[in-house]
Amino acid sequence: MSHKVLILGAGFGGLELSSLLDNELGDEVEITLIDKNSGFVFGFSKFDLMLGQATLPEVVLSYSDMTKPGVNFRQETITAIDPANRAVTTDSNSYEADTVVVALGAEFDIAATPGFAESGHEFYSVPGAIAVKDVLADYKSGSLVIGILGQPFKCPPAPCEAAILLDEWFEQRGLRSDIDITLVSQWKVPIPPSPDGSKAIVEKFAERNINYITEQIITSLDPATSTANFKDGGSISYDLFLGIPVHRVPEVVRQSGLSENGWVPVDHTNLATKFPGVYAVGDVTSAPTPKAGVFAESAAAAVAEHLVAQIRGAGDPRPFDGQGACYVEFGDKMVGRMNANFFPGTKPTAPFTQPSREIAIEKADFVTERRRRWLGS
Repeated sequence: MSHKVLILGAGFGGLELSSLLDNELGDEVEITLIDKNSGFVFGFSKFDLMLGQATLPEVVLSYSDMTKPGVNFRQETITAIDPANRAVTTDSNSYEADTVVVALGAEFDIAATPGFAESGHEFYSVPGAIAVKDVLADYKSGSLVIGILGQPFKCPPAPCEAAILLDEWFEQRGLRSDIDITLVSQWKVPIPPSPDGSKAIVEKFAERNINYITEQIITSLDPATSTANFKDGGSISYDLFLGIPVHRVPEVVRQSGLSENGWVPVDHTNLATKFPGVYAVGDVTSAPTPKAGVFAESAAAAVAEHLVAQIRGAGDPRPFDGQGACYVEFGDKMVGRMNANFFPGTKPTAPFTQPSREIAIEKADFVTERRRRWLGS
């Protein structure tokens, strides 16, 4: 009989894992991939939505286009996970499997930062990015503050990219001289594992008159005074506040008993949880990597190797390597790249390649390749 694999979440990790298992095992495995959405949007495409440079149909990878023969996609909302029995309930069906892989990512806790819901805007979700597009259309002058509201958060370079791309966007509209842009970060440098990348970003900030406030934690927003309050007692005024919300595991994961101290603990070699036959990959885990799609992808590759060896009873699967290439937008169609290595037990490193149009083309090819690999079309 086929080995039944149930993959919860069709983001970077879920799509990569389903594709690898289908390619390697074929009829030896029965794959069910579940996601509440009808399609996938790359995180960096949300900038295109926010700045009105693309519409949602132009950036979404529709799951209905999937032609992978061994992957059964179900658009359903997961309502309960029973990891001890490897059973899952959705709003439409119940499932049991030999292996369950949780790849449901991280959700946003808007309420964790008092005043944010009333006075700020998030651009990290698809609806949030589309909503900010309408806000930006009416924004002509004042103080724009970008704030990181909690750690860990998805895609560490993204707040810096937002500042740079907004600077360019306002400049193209002749508004930049009337708008003050400030990024408030909890870190001392933009990307701690990448000194060269951080230096390039800070130099771009200086060149474009983007204010950069470091080592400050925003604890609340005051809608009455339009100020963001710092943990140390200071504050900053804003006319428009764009925030990266506090992240958390989805509620269905928390209720399952899989999570501890906020995230799902996993074996750093193969992403196994404390429940036999249950794995977790990507942003939902406490794996020692940033919360970014490329690391969910490399984690999925490690799980795939271990499952193939397990199902076939042979092979020597490689451990999770904690590697991934992160692209960084620098404006003017220039993109840099950080080749990050977060291999467990070693000091994180992220050598930087300076921005170029060649890397911008490479980034576009990255999307094309994933579409082909994941959807088969």
